[in-house]
Amino acid sequence: MPKITFLPHESVCPDGIEFQTESGISVLDAALAHDIDIEHVCEKSCACTTCHVIVRQGFYSLEDATDQEEDLLDRAWGLEPESRLACQAIVTEEDLVIEIPKYTLNQVSEHQ
Repeated sequence: MPKITFLPHESVCPDGIEFQTESGISVLDAALAHDIDIEHVCEKSCACTTCHVIVRQGFYSLEDATDQEEDLLDRAWGLEPESRLACQAIVTEEDLVIEIPKYTLNQVSEHQ
């Protein structure tokens, strides 16, 4: 089983976390299953950028982003070459290290 490490994030995952998960699920679903409440305003439909993450390790093990995902990522805060939408990045057999950016472009967040 692949291991996912989420780096510490001030509000979503203050201490960071590491866990094993099954391959074939999205990074977002894996996070939510381990109580990491990554925003996902569009309910995982690839229609926003609130689940933007940066894949610090294992990026090239993921399938390429679709054109739709790439278009949305262009609007994400803090975009980097290893940026992905967590709802679209599917876990393979390789371990991943994930960073959640400090901000999202969600203007109306109930968790602020």
